[in-house]
Amino acid sequence: MELFENNTSFEKETGKPLADRMRPKTLDEFVGQEHILGEGKLLRVLIEKRDIPSMILWGPSGVGKTTLGWLMGKYMKLPFVSLSAVNIGIKEVKLVIQKTKLQRIILFVDEFHRFNKLQQDTFLPHVENGSIILIGATTENPSFEIISPLLSRMKVLTLNPLTKDQIITIIDRTLAEDKVLKASTVEIDNTIKEELAILANGDARRALNLLEMCYKMAGKGATEKTIITHELLKEAYQRNIAIYDKKGEMHYDLISAFHKSMRGSDPDAALYWLVRMIEAGEDPLYIARRMVRFASEDIGNADPYALTLTISAMQAFDFIGPPEGYLALAQACIYLSLSEKSNAIYTAYSAVEKDVRKLPEYPVPLHIRNAPTKLMESLGYGRGYLYPHNFKDAIVKQAYMPEELKNKRYYHPTERGHEKRLKEFMEKVRRVYGTIGK
Repeated sequence: MELFENNTSFEKETGKPLADRMRPKTLDEFVGQEHILGEGKLLRVLIEKRDIPSMILWGPSGVGKTTLGWLMGKYMKLPFVSLSAVNIGIKEVKLVIQKTKLQRIILFVDEFHRFNKLQQDTFLPHVENGSIILIGATTENPSFEIISPLLSRMKVLTLNPLTKDQIITIIDRTLAEDKVLKASTVEIDNTIKEELAILANGDARRALNLLEMCYKMAGKGATEKTIITHELLKEAYQRNIAIYDKKGEMHYDLISAFHKSMRGSDPDAALYWLVRMIEAGEDPLYIARRMVRFASEDIGNADPYALTLTISAMQAFDFIGPPEGYLALAQACIYLSLSEKSNAIYTAYSAVEKDVRKLPEYPVPLHIRNAPTKLMESLGYGRGYLYPHNFKDAIVKQAYMPEELKNKRYYHPTERGHEKRLKEFMEKVRRVYGTIGK
C-alpha cells in the first residue's frame, strides 16, 4: 500500500463532472501545448526519461496544468498529492512534506502564487534536496509572484490558451468516448461546436462544463437522441451569443464597418464594432493587425505616433492576454479614430508599384551606385556623388531617380498633422533643386 493516495480520484468516474471524466489518461490523449509536449520537446523528453525537475506551470485556467502534474506522477510512478493554496496553509503542507521522509512524492500546488514569500520559503530545502518534486501551478507571472530562490531552483514552463480547433478536438473526443453522452446519442453540428469553442475562450474545462450543461438542459431520457442547438447553447451560457462566421459575410461586414468608422473619425462607432467582433469570438490579433495596417494606410505621416501606439497595443495584448488586453486594443482604436488622416503613403506606394510593374527596369544612376571594388570604381560607380552633409541644411541638388523618371513625384503630403511639416521640408528641398512648380 502506498503512503499517499491519489486524492484527485482520476480513476473514479461515478458522479464526476464531465470535465473530470474526460481528463487525459496518457500524454497521447493530451491536447495542446505542443511547444513543450510535442515529439522531442522539453517536457515530453523529461517525462519519457522519468527525470522531471521541480517546476512552475504558468498559464491560464483550463489548459491542463493539473492534468499535466498528474500525468507526470503516473509516468514517474510516484504518488501524486494535489493541494490548493486557496484552501490550505503551510501547516498542512508541512504535514504532507514530513511524510516524504518515507516516500518521495510529486507535490502539486494549485494557485501557488497565493502563498506569501515566507510561506514559499518553506519549500526551499525540500526542493533543493529533491525529497519532493514540487509542481506549482499559477495564472500569474512567476517573475512577480514567486520568490527568486525558488525560481532559480525550478523550471518555469509557459502553457498557452487552447485554440478553437483544439477545443473542438476535445469536444469531438468527449462525444465519442464519454459513456454518459454516448448513451444519449448527443448530436451537435459543426457550427454549434465552433460557437461552443469560441465561448470557451481557450479553456477546456469551460467548454466541457458548457457542453454538460446543454446535455442536462435537454432533459432527454437515457436512450433518446439529444440535439444541442444554438438556442440551447445560448440558454446554457446565459448570455446573448453572436451568430458569427469568421470566414463568412459577417466577418467581412464587421471588419469593414470597424475600418470605415475609424477612417470617418467616429471613435464611438469604431469601439462598438471592435467590441462586437471580440464578443463574437474574432481573433483579437487579427483585429490588431488590421489596426496596424490602418495606422499606415489611413493616417501615415499625418501622425507617425499612431503606428507606434498600435504596435504597442498589439504587443500589450499579446503579453497580458484577454480580458485585460482588450483595453489596449480599445485605446489604439480610439487614438486611430481621433488622429489626423492621410492616405498619402498608400497612394504613393500604389503609384510606385504601378510604375515598377509596367515600366522597364531602369538602371541605377552611376553616381549613386556602390563601388566596393577597384574595377567598379574605374567604371564610374559612385563617381561624382555629392555627400549632402557637406552642404547647407544637408541638401544638395543631384539626381536620385533614373533619367527616364526625372522630376516624377509619387508622395504628395497633405496639410494635416505632422505631414504639414513634411510638406514644408519637401518644398524647401525642391527650391534647392529648382523643381518648384514642375
